[in-house]
Amino acid sequence: MITGISIVSVWVLDQDAAKEFYTKQLGCELVTDIVLDNGMRWLTVRPQGSTNQELLLMDPARSMLDAETAGQVRALVAKGALSPGVMSTSDCRADHAELSARGVEFTQAPADRPYGIEAVLRDDSGNWFSFTQRKY
Repeated sequence: MITGISIVSVWVLDQDAAKEFYTKQLGCELVTDIVLDNGMRWLTVRPQGSTNQELLLMDPARSMLDAETAGQVRALVAKGALSPGVMSTSDCRADHAELSARGVEFTQAPADRPYGIEAVLRDDSGNWFSFTQRKY
């Protein structure tokens, strides 16, 4: 049976820049960086300490069926219209301060929400993530 989701795709505009952002600024560790037989680059990172969750940093130009669709996805990413999900933290305010000092852009400062404390960050491609410290 399904036990969870191990890899989440994140569309990025430049895989080299994304690799730098996710490893240096967000503090993720590099898991895989290989080029497959079809020319697609398989680039994954994961949060420090995680053993079963990875982000696949994908370039739409190398993984979409056609150039038109890839262009549409790239435009949505650049516009900041996509949110791949929620990044969890055990201390939203302290981590917000540390990541901000590393140059991570937050579009929303930490604020109390019914479900916990949430900030919103953007990656270097334009994707936004809820950055949440849950109450439970």
